[in-house]
Amino acid sequence: MKLLNRRAVLKLGTSCAAFIAATSPVLALVKITVTGGNFTPLPIAIPDFASANSAFGREMSDIVRSDLKSSGLFSLIDPASLPLLVGNISANPDFASWRTTGADAVVMGQVENAGQVQGSVRVWDTQAAEQVVGKSYSASGNASRRIAHQMSDAIYSSLTGEGGYFDTKVVYVAESGPKANRTKRLAIMDLDGANTQYLTSGKTLTLTPRFSSNGKLLTYLNFDNGQPRVFLLDLASGRQQNIGNFGQMTFSPRFSPDGRSLVFSVEQGGATNLYSLAIGSNKPIQLTSGSAIDTGGCYSPDGQKIIFESDRGGSQQIYIMGAGGGGAQRVSYGKGSYSTPVFSPKGDLIAFTKQSNGQFHVGTMKPDGSGERVLVSSFHAEGPSWSPNGKVIMFFRDPGGNSGPQLYSVDIWGRNEQKIPTQGFASDPAWSPLLS
Repeated sequence: MKLLNRRAVLKLGTSCAAFIAATSPVLALVKITVTGGNFTPLPIAIPDFASANSAFGREMSDIVRSDLKSSGLFSLIDPASLPLLVGNISANPDFASWRTTGADAVVMGQVENAGQVQGSVRVWDTQAAEQVVGKSYSASGNASRRIAHQMSDAIYSSLTGEGGYFDTKVVYVAESGPKANRTKRLAIMDLDGANTQYLTSGKTLTLTPRFSSNGKLLTYLNFDNGQPRVFLLDLASGRQQNIGNFGQMTFSPRFSPDGRSLVFSVEQGGATNLYSLAIGSNKPIQLTSGSAIDTGGCYSPDGQKIIFESDRGGSQQIYIMGAGGGGAQRVSYGKGSYSTPVFSPKGDLIAFTKQSNGQFHVGTMKPDGSGERVLVSSFHAEGPSWSPNGKVIMFFRDPGGNSGPQLYSVDIWGRNEQKIPTQGFASDPAWSPLLS
């Protein structure tokens, strides 16, 4: 299959006066249809955004250009070659001039930052001479980058028909110090690496952070007093709490889709089993039983199923069962051992880590185990996390030696692999839902 630039049949536009009130993308002639891995990116022109402060306008437009380029779906035309170096959001473009640049779409933006950030963006189809979308935004003065990411999402969504993923956060394990004795603490940042903040001190080892569905809570593994325990962290208040002591070790937590429960593993008496716990309760429900190691539980988006990894069949494989436990069925049958399964936001795919032939592989499969596709192979690569629109996967890679892990992303066709900038070494990424 191919990823194609196509011209849709329907032709709908909005008037110049209505662009600020637009609340959803309008179907225009220019459209990216995403169905596979081989394609020509959509040529798009983005002159600098108009602003009373030209440096601020250029900064905001640069963020949007970087966002769209990083998706791999767009080819940015050199701003120096454009008919206008600074866009005019109040007037219809001279479409004949823009077509000579090779652009299928042109973006006009205007931003101001006078205590309150104001931003407006319009996307035009140059061939049809139609507006694709028009939106406006406002936020406090310290949220200018977020306004830029929201603009990027509007452009991306209007031209792909998919939800965006730029107005998001990433939580990860920030690693520092010598390889044999690394300090590991939780950090949070924008998708592009900006606005990094540290959430834990590093005095105790923290691993496997996971967002709640509303993005307001984290759950993670904390070696509290040397014992692995599942914790919750309220991102607004910074308050942390242990969910309870239910065995020798509790680990590998993840939220249910409604954010009201957790699934996690408990090691006790040599066996490791999955449990669920309503947040605020102290009575976990056992979901699996036996002497195997069952861990890495993840709910389906509808909350009806749980996938997990288990060695119950003699090797580490992926299983699926009802959310209430019981009746687990194996779904992974490729060569090697499988781990870290996680449902896509739509529930149509499972991302996983596989070890085979002396390498790690990050890939996807359908929930029944069919359609396995390896996206990345490396000396050490694992820990997949989905973008909110289910089109991109973030993971971490460690090249070995004296170096350390770094975050990367790749799309679901195994192309456009990119390194995600972080302050120092980074592992265990967790991608937030859209913030807007």
